[in-house]
Amino acid sequence: MLFGTRERHVKRILIVEDEPLVAFDNETMVTNAGYTVVATVDSVREALAALERELGAADEEDANASERGIDLVLTDITLTGQRSGIELAAEASKRGIPVLFATANPPEGGEGNALGVLCKPYNEGRLKAALKAVEELLAGKAKVKAPTGVILYNRPLAA
Repeated sequence: MLFGTRERHVKRILIVEDEPLVAFDNETMVTNAGYTVVATVDSVREALAALERELGAADEEDANASERGIDLVLTDITLTGQRSGIELAAEASKRGIPVLFATANPPEGGEGNALGVLCKPYNEGRLKAALKAVEELLAGKAKVKAPTGVILYNRPLAA
């Protein structure tokens, strides 16, 4: 499509962050970038509840089904409670939902369940660049260049 915008693969984002100010900033930046924030939670338990609620709702045959679901989980590694963002990524991956870690300490072996890492600290521009790179990965682009402050695993999402 000439001069048009390409179809977005990510529209609805679940934010999982245990630091209230960072969570608020993420909500604001994600919304400013044109995405819908499905929910902002601080624990794996709450994130899984949001996944179940949204995935169940997306399966319903109703007029609002296209306005439901989760296209991406943006999660920190260290969260409230006993479970970590790595465990959340494994659960989301089982459900076919891509994950982007947002952390100051990129995990070893994170590529098994996530598309990449947005390294803290970051600003709105870096977050937007990371989301654009995720879009390219999900669109099937063979090799996506990682923006500054982003580690990409350049792998397709396991179904």
